[in-house]
Amino acid sequence: MSAAANAAATTVPDEVIEIRDLNTRFGDAVVHRDVSLSVRRGDIFALVGGSGCGKSTLLREIIMLQQPVSGSIRVFGQEVIGLSDEQALPLRRRWGMMFERGALFSSLTVAENVAMVLREHTRLGAALIDEIAALKIALTGLPADAGSKYPSELSGGMRKRAALARALALDPELLFLDEPTAGLDPLSAAGIDELVHQLRDALGITIMMVTHDLDLLWRAADRVAVLGEERILGNGTMQELARSEHPIIREYFYGPRGRGAREQGTRVQGAGEQAWNRK
Repeated sequence: MSAAANAAATTVPDEVIEIRDLNTRFGDAVVHRDVSLSVRRGDIFALVGGSGCGKSTLLREIIMLQQPVSGSIRVFGQEVIGLSDEQALPLRRRWGMMFERGALFSSLTVAENVAMVLREHTRLGAALIDEIAALKIALTGLPADAGSKYPSELSGGMRKRAALARALALDPELLFLDEPTAGLDPLSAAGIDELVHQLRDALGITIMMVTHDLDLLWRAADRVAVLGEERILGNGTMQELARSEHPIIREYFYGPRGRGAREQGTRVQGAGEQAWNRK
């Protein structure tokens, strides 16, 4: 390959998720109309929008829990629409999913919840599985004794981290987060914000999240797509979207909550730059 071809190749985005001309309906109700977006390798990508705009529906379609009417969804270069459960299994092993309410098994301890994934999808011995489960729990910032506790014995923030530990059990290349900070107090939510960024940097994974948390968007997201009116209204960095003239996007970013989150995000970014410059 020539030097020019090599240079061109390095400029081509490595897209982990590609969605093209996606259409979703429930009866006569249109949810998505010609939705297209892509998620690049190594990005923290966020999908936002008002309640009922179809964010979680789109996420369920990507992970093959739901089928759209038409269009294309490619993950790791493979079309996922129409795959059988057997055909989908190798792909599903390459990603992890953290559901909004955690979806932890209440009758299992945190360690057993994480270990269950390893027992189901690997042939590792019991002792090694227990060690890996403990490592994943520690990776999410939970104390060592959290592994022996049941979900009902954990705070909301700890349950989110436990669900995240389970999502990381198989060392995924791609991590899906559905409302990772929903229902948390500001301190716990800020901890999740930081954890998301740390996991991407430490593990080199791609993260796609559905969220309404503007603080999380300003602190962690590399790129954001705004879903509304059945389509993608804007797609870019938070700074780019904050300059959008679209009325729905402006209301989202310039309402009282949006202004406060933007100012806080700017302060956090500025403090980070100053700390970096002092090194």
